[in-house]
Amino acid sequence: MTTTTLAKRAATGSLIGLALGDALGFPTEFNSVPAILDKCGPWRRMALPRPAIVTDDTQMTLALARGLRTAMNRGLLGPLPMERPVRQEFVAWYQSPENNRAPGRTCLVACNLLKNEKRRWQEASQIGSKGCGANMRVAPVGLVRGLSDEQRAGAAQFQAALTHGHPTALAAADLTAHAIWLLTQGVEPMGLVGRLRSYAYENRHRYHSRWLGDLWSFSEDATPEQYISRGWDECLDVLDNLRHAVRTVSPETDPCMATGGGWVAEEALATGLLCFLLFVDEPVTALRRAACTSGDSDSIACLTGAFAGAYHGSEAWPTSWADRIEYQGDLMALGALWDA
Repeated sequence: MTTTTLAKRAATGSLIGLALGDALGFPTEFNSVPAILDKCGPWRRMALPRPAIVTDDTQMTLALARGLRTAMNRGLLGPLPMERPVRQEFVAWYQSPENNRAPGRTCLVACNLLKNEKRRWQEASQIGSKGCGANMRVAPVGLVRGLSDEQRAGAAQFQAALTHGHPTALAAADLTAHAIWLLTQGVEPMGLVGRLRSYAYENRHRYHSRWLGDLWSFSEDATPEQYISRGWDECLDVLDNLRHAVRTVSPETDPCMATGGGWVAEEALATGLLCFLLFVDEPVTALRRAACTSGDSDSIACLTGAFAGAYHGSEAWPTSWADRIEYQGDLMALGALWDA
């Protein structure tokens, strides 16, 4: 971690940005762009709601972050040290009275199954689901310091697989965490898509058996390599769409028209990144654009905020917004831990 990265407080910026995007997109989810404009006025002047309430996206991000913190307090991060605390945090989220923000069905079904500690986590994973719940919460994996490439990729895929077992969910979560990590390192945003495409090609046949065990066998694929390559191929397709969209899409056009509505993991990654890349130097405008979309607005804006905050740091966000976001204390404490 460079001195510059530490100075900009990338982890704090990413977590706060994620929550701000979530809160901004919460009232606009399931709405068309014309309906959002009728409700909120011009999108470039969208105000943070009062109160600034977040959804399950931020709640599950915090659950993962706490699980990671517990696992790393006990030693090197690996699948066995990570499973128990993250699983417990996901179940605690599932059972919490605050879990009333229209959570995704896959997360609810899987976390209910994870309550049974005698059940292997692979048996709880929803093998056919690649919903954006797999990667809307993965930012902490990209923000934790001191991980190897194998640990970061394995942890990103593992946390996705606890609920979403489709290979595209795993690959998209891996790519999302990798993008956030690259941005904390100061990688030039306009070169980011190329780096992600190279990363996807390099990992196309790599199945992280140490982290995933026999998850692949619950699919209809003949080999683990065939299973995971399906996911990377779908992500490569959407990254190609993103590469074209960055060069051609008007900032005034609904980004979902170019890279998808974000209901599935690879589209959430691509559309969240597109909103960030359209307004690299205007992080608040990027959040507003992401929240004014026809797709899964809170998850898209959540990821846009995570990317922008990782790149710009905590100074990206107006104090008047950051000071009133729900769970601010938890977000700041975890950000400070990984910025320290």
